[in-house]
Amino acid sequence: MATLDWIVIAGFAVLLIGIIIWVFMQKEETSGDYFLAGRGATWVAIGASIFASNIGSEHLIGLAGAGASSGMAMAHWEIQGWMILILGWVFVPFYSRSMVTTMPEFLERRYNKESRSILSLISLISYVLTKVAVTVYAGGLVFKEVFGIETLWGIDFFWISAIGLVLITAIYTVIGGMKSVLYTSVLQTPILLLGSLIIVVLGLRALGGWDEMMRITSAVQINDYGDSMTNLIRSNRDADFPWLGVFIGSAVIGFWYWCTDQFIVQRVLSGKDETQSRRGTIFGAYLKLTPVFLFMIPGMIAFAMAKKGVVVNGEVFSLTSADAAFPTLVATLLPAGVKGLVVAGILAALMSSLASLFNSSAMLFTIDFYKKFKPTATEKKLLHVGRTATVVVVILGILWIPIMRSVGNVLYEYLQDVQSVLSPGIAAAFLLGVISTRPTPKGGMWGMIAGFVIGIIRIGSKVMYTSLAKADGYTDVKLWAADNGVNHFFYQLFYDVNWLFFSGGMLVFSILVIVVVSRFTPSASAAQIQGLTFKSITKEQKMASRASWNGWDLFHTAVILALTVAFYIYFW
Repeated sequence: MATLDWIVIAGFAVLLIGIIIWVFMQKEETSGDYFLAGRGATWVAIGASIFASNIGSEHLIGLAGAGASSGMAMAHWEIQGWMILILGWVFVPFYSRSMVTTMPEFLERRYNKESRSILSLISLISYVLTKVAVTVYAGGLVFKEVFGIETLWGIDFFWISAIGLVLITAIYTVIGGMKSVLYTSVLQTPILLLGSLIIVVLGLRALGGWDEMMRITSAVQINDYGDSMTNLIRSNRDADFPWLGVFIGSAVIGFWYWCTDQFIVQRVLSGKDETQSRRGTIFGAYLKLTPVFLFMIPGMIAFAMAKKGVVVNGEVFSLTSADAAFPTLVATLLPAGVKGLVVAGILAALMSSLASLFNSSAMLFTIDFYKKFKPTATEKKLLHVGRTATVVVVILGILWIPIMRSVGNVLYEYLQDVQSVLSPGIAAAFLLGVISTRPTPKGGMWGMIAGFVIGIIRIGSKVMYTSLAKADGYTDVKLWAADNGVNHFFYQLFYDVNWLFFSGGMLVFSILVIVVVSRFTPSASAAQIQGLTFKSITKEQKMASRASWNGWDLFHTAVILALTVAFYIYFW
């Protein structure tokens, strides 16, 4: 890192501090101000925050690493701008007219208070143990790689960068709440986009261009069925990414994440009105088309450079691991000043993602637990509890880091699997709850419980069989199972079934539970679900929703869908 790089990073820090001070001077009076920015956010802030909140360690490390190891396979999850459009066009009207502040609160309106508690608990646990922990852990790794520092003041630089990242982010999140998250995202998003774009351009120039990257990667076979790194659609016999499983699994996980998860939907709930919220999702959908090119393609570029033996600064470019692709490109390709800009972009991505997690976690605890048991609490007290809850989440995240580091990539793989098994039950409850008036309060509740239980069994079985295989000296669980005659139904269902097909099967199972239980339990009253399902929308509500969009919204929606189709055609 040259002096000019540190000057650029310092400039970014000054701008960030300026925004935080400005936000702090606008005193929050209520919990709504703190958690939802007073419901006054515009489409630019909403869209930028959706994108910046989404971009975290799984993109800076995981997505580039996926590009370097398996090519375009993971692109299905990153080309999901169309899924954000479903949030804007289908769910925003329901969320806006219900005036809820959290997703668990919406489930309470639609089903019952038990459903609210179940979703709140699942969300809080998953945020602290997966999203916060993984982001912080990977943040420490990426900065250690980029800065090239092993120790500082006799301390492992991993700890300095990881804990420093958490503390800096926590300070402005505690101080400014959602306004800090929204308005710092407006600064962080363009820096991240510009920095990553520079990496792509310089990487392609060093390699010899786009065609050279496609030539090298398309010659690499990744399975026994003729698929290469550049193939988006792969044989249905592919062990990891069968095309049918990918379409099913990515849709289930994507629907849960983009349309029902507090982490994302809270950005939309902060909108000034339905128009701003919907246009925020459209803007976010545009931005969501970029990660494949800004993070996955650099991974493929890094792979191609290493395979070709490209010489950079007098040394042959090499990768220590697939996950080191993005930080290695930053460390080797970028000139002074530009490296500082890209590092600022990486810092921006990690901070924005963490800030959103902290704010969403604190809101879930304050609104769905504290306020539920202390309904007479004043707004000042709720504001204090919200800030305290943020600090607690920060502390829990830091305490989890040693465990994350001790088990490394093994736990990271399990944590990625968590979303595929926690999402189906929640997705089923929201989807059926909005589509139809027939799901009863107990039906929706038991659908979520059933999905959660099956998901925990799936995760537990993966841990159990992996541990048993390692204890016997095996690294391949399937080989261990074959050698030891483990081929019973439980093993086949809860371990051997491809994770994408399993996620789709869980969605069907959860839907069946909701339908069956609803058949034998009392329905919600008409007054309770009024305006919360398609059938219960009043004429006035339909007219209000229709007045919130025009040709501008339709045109840009069509453009996003067309770009998505073009992407699939090109990489088919």
